[in-house]
Amino acid sequence: MTVRELLREGERALADAGIREASVDARLLLLSALKTDLKDFLLHEEDAPESFGSGAAERYRALISRRASREPLQYITGEQDFCGISIQVDPRVLIPRQDTEILVEEVLRTADRGRLLDLCTGSGCIAAALGRLGHFSSVTAADNSRAALLVAEGNLRRAGVRAELLLSDLYGALRGRRFDVITANPPYIETGVIASLSPEVRDFEPVSALDGSGDGLAFYRRLAAESPAHLNCGGRVFFEIGSGQREQVLALLSRAGFQELSCRKDLSGLDRVVTARWNFMERKGGGCSRV
Repeated sequence: MTVRELLREGERALADAGIREASVDARLLLLSALKTDLKDFLLHEEDAPESFGSGAAERYRALISRRASREPLQYITGEQDFCGISIQVDPRVLIPRQDTEILVEEVLRTADRGRLLDLCTGSGCIAAALGRLGHFSSVTAADNSRAALLVAEGNLRRAGVRAELLLSDLYGALRGRRFDVITANPPYIETGVIASLSPEVRDFEPVSALDGSGDGLAFYRRLAAESPAHLNCGGRVFFEIGSGQREQVLALLSRAGFQELSCRKDLSGLDRVVTARWNFMERKGGGCSRV
């Protein structure tokens, strides 16, 4: 059997399992199993798999079996690209999505200065991207999961970003501290919807990072109410939202006193990132007053 034939075997197995991008996933898993890149594969696709090391074919079939069981490709390979940065992932954290890159782009477009706080940091992908690409004086990443913070710590270190990591239920461990930019990709899926998600998400990604309560808005209520106490005057918030949540989240922010509210769509045309400014000025003696 040649390497090319082994690839075709993997493609058929994934297609039979209902994997939508069977060819793409089969090739990526083969490169992972052979510990090689696409260029080297193309040069040696007529060679036997053993030319890449003993047990190469068995390693590949084991990876194919995991993907056929609907385990996410990124958990199998252990990484996902995010804003040009390789983010290491495993079942302790959500897999970074391309849609979340819209949040990073929006921050860099409007507010890449000052002190940054990334809540619900998970893998640390947002903090890593903004810490590398922005011009922040400090980066703080917080999550209520110790396991997730361990993943985030490694990703921030590999990205070359110096950051403070905190175990915190939103602002719980941040009393008295203020920031210029606050980002968050909180759990926002309605509890009743989770059972209908794809097996890759429903059965493998951490439910605690998905479940946003009965209406999906529990975290946004807290973020809207608690963020003002942690923003410097003129500071901004950037929150990823789910489809159909734009009006509710913007209303929560408006009632809390935020101004300059807006929403940016993702590449699929769905509302994805809400932004708002705590548009107040510093008073003598402390605190903020309306501009």
